[in-house]
Amino acid sequence: MKDNSSSEIDRIDLNILRLLQDNGRLTNAELAQRVNVSAATCHRRTQRLFDEGFIKSVRALVDPKRLGLNTLVMVGIVLDRSTPESIAAFEAAVDVLDAILDCDLVAGDFDYLLRLRVKDMEDYHHFLAQNLIALPGVRQARTFFVVREVKTNAPIKF
Repeated sequence: MKDNSSSEIDRIDLNILRLLQDNGRLTNAELAQRVNVSAATCHRRTQRLFDEGFIKSVRALVDPKRLGLNTLVMVGIVLDRSTPESIAAFEAAVDVLDAILDCDLVAGDFDYLLRLRVKDMEDYHHFLAQNLIALPGVRQARTFFVVREVKTNAPIKF
């Protein structure tokens, strides 16, 4: 059997990644059967994919609407300065706000693009007034309410 050490992945590893990305609840035995290897080999390969960072984590995809978080909001943030200190302060402050799902440093009209979940527009207005505009270095926050989610949490195709 081929040695798969040092971040080299083959078609079996890619199949494991595809299958787990589609259904993270597969047992090792089910996964092994689907990729046509022994359970021990499958476990070893899967563990290596975790250890080498190909798989970052496994978690449940929760329906936010079932929790009353019906409104998805995108917010473009413009900072007053783009210094290493102001960027670090902003990123540290964003990291502790649970409503913010994603925060990406972007090129273009904004410095950051945030994605967050709230109950409704009133809840967002409160979050904006109490949290977003108070973040360090924020000069402007431009809000976009998502009318309908067309494609979300899609698996990576490779």
